[in-house]
Amino acid sequence: MTNPTAPLGLEERDLQTLCEQINQTIDNAVNWLKVNQTEKGNWAGFLKTNSCIESEWIMAMHFLGITDDPKYPEVVKSIVSEQREDGSWGVYFEAPNGDINASVESYTALKIAGHDPNAPHMIKARQWILSRGGLNKIRVFTKFWLALLGEWPWEACPNLPPEIILLPSWFPINLYTFASWGRATIASLCLVSADRPVRPLPPEKRIDELFLNGRANQDYSLPSSDDPWGRFFSLADKLLGLYTKYSPIKPLRKTALKMCIEWVVERQEDDGCWAGIQPPWIYALVGLYTQGFSLKHPVMKAGLDAFNEPWAYKVEGKGTYLQCCTSPVWDTVLSLVALHDCGVDGRQEFVQKALRYTLDEQIKRGGDWQLDNPTTPPGGWCFEYENDCYPDIDDSAVALAALLYYRSACPDAAEVDKALSLGFQWIKGMRSANGAWGAFDRDNTNEIVTKIPFCDFGEVLDPPSADVTAHVVEALGIAGQTVHNNPAQRKAVEYLMKEQEEDGSWFGRWGVNHVYGTGLVLPALKSAGVDMQNPQILKAADWLAAHQNEDGGWGESCASYMSFENRGKGKTTPSQTGWALMGLLALDNPRYAPAILKGVNYLIASQENGSWKQEEYTGTGFPGYGAGARTEIKKGNVLDQSEELSRGFMLNYAMYRHYFPMMALGRALKYFKLPCAQR
Repeated sequence: MTNPTAPLGLEERDLQTLCEQINQTIDNAVNWLKVNQTEKGNWAGFLKTNSCIESEWIMAMHFLGITDDPKYPEVVKSIVSEQREDGSWGVYFEAPNGDINASVESYTALKIAGHDPNAPHMIKARQWILSRGGLNKIRVFTKFWLALLGEWPWEACPNLPPEIILLPSWFPINLYTFASWGRATIASLCLVSADRPVRPLPPEKRIDELFLNGRANQDYSLPSSDDPWGRFFSLADKLLGLYTKYSPIKPLRKTALKMCIEWVVERQEDDGCWAGIQPPWIYALVGLYTQGFSLKHPVMKAGLDAFNEPWAYKVEGKGTYLQCCTSPVWDTVLSLVALHDCGVDGRQEFVQKALRYTLDEQIKRGGDWQLDNPTTPPGGWCFEYENDCYPDIDDSAVALAALLYYRSACPDAAEVDKALSLGFQWIKGMRSANGAWGAFDRDNTNEIVTKIPFCDFGEVLDPPSADVTAHVVEALGIAGQTVHNNPAQRKAVEYLMKEQEEDGSWFGRWGVNHVYGTGLVLPALKSAGVDMQNPQILKAADWLAAHQNEDGGWGESCASYMSFENRGKGKTTPSQTGWALMGLLALDNPRYAPAILKGVNYLIASQENGSWKQEEYTGTGFPGYGAGARTEIKKGNVLDQSEELSRGFMLNYAMYRHYFPMMALGRALKYFKLPCAQR
């Protein structure tokens, strides 16, 4: 291969300067990791989302009758600090428009907290909400919260009968037809929906002013559907509503409620949360309370206490945020990969601590994934501090890659080999029929469930995706399994090649968006032994190079999930620059040297205090398509949203801005054939 620096025309002294600058930037980043590592050996950045999380906690405190939580004022403060200039609240940083759901929930929470509706910030919020039609466009989740407060009739909410838990696994629709996060949320909401409880707001805290034409003239009907399955489920929902309201005899209700309660209680994690995420957790507390659990019950007490540190995250001057999720395993294994890419000796104490943490976090007990996969032994990793019921393929693949990289540095090679064997065995068992991988389950693709009236809030399915599959393919490649010696790798690579978009990019299901998908797939293909100079690969690299910003970095707005013209376009971020560079570096082709050099120089110049700054959201919970697959937007089967992503759920990972640039810089040294400093 031609020396990649040749097309750059760099003098020897320029190369020396570049080498020193890259190594110094890496040293700064490595030292930052040392300083910010926890005593347990992990890393965990603040996982920021939108103010619905804090607002729903405020509403839950009212419903549960809790008035003395010491963090309450600071949580309220965080809601105020996130209000946009136009009075609304958004789903992600600098979204082109506010979100009606976040705005209604935030306004309601502030009224509960005693904010004067005539205060300027409340007037602005109310005016924005009314200008968007008031409560006419709110989603199901928001309706449920308003119903709990007596502000929305339960009869106008979709029904979630607890009897769903009695449906067998072979039935076309059952609890396990939904994605892991969906089933955990639904089981908890069944406890709420069964009795339709209300704890009314006092008169001065009601939200009459948000009904555009007055409460008496509000249209409470659920949206109609043109889809045959949608019409069927709408009719079924009406019949269920009549059954719930008028039937004096519900022969299976008592049994179903008992089973739902047991299902929920059994899945409480050791830290008190449920499924490692806020929605099933907060609904579990409300649901169990509705079913008679005292606030002093150990299950309730643990669940309420869990909303403190490390889930509660105080930001100086802005208040206390309640994270929707935590990412210690994810942040740790990705940091280990970054340290390896930067040539850090694994025998150092801080790396050893991170490896120990990673090994200890491997999950060796069963979970929900076993219902359709009973013969595969456990061996995966979860994303959060505690989420043993739901290990995920993405974390597991990166954990395996990190352990493979640092295997020789581990004091007990036999222990590592056992962890690797269990991990790869579990991942192989989670492969879907098309040869690819979803996040938590295999073949979770029954699109019929997306037509249920309840499912208007975001994804309820977990289909295979290019980005998760890419991480698995890369890990298998590191383990020596390529398209030349492994049929499963060949099938996975075939899936990836079929998923490539016409413009050459790949869609990012769990990260924003085409820069993420493309930046992950290209290194995976290289790891799998694919010819990185074939036209299809070059087309992807050309796409990345064409979307480089003037400052040398890359950026892509969350709006790209709803608008093709925003693909690969947006304000430069360090995380997306890292992804794009990793994609281009995977080709080892001097054709892309100028773009790579510009990107590297951007990362060098933008580092501050050993890390990088980023307010933009580049992580994805739900794009808001319903079925979760890119094909849905192509077919027009998307929920009621535009670029504001009112049915989406976007994330700002505080450490994405750190370890992805590190990976890119470490790999850039090898690409430019520059010496790596001893670390």
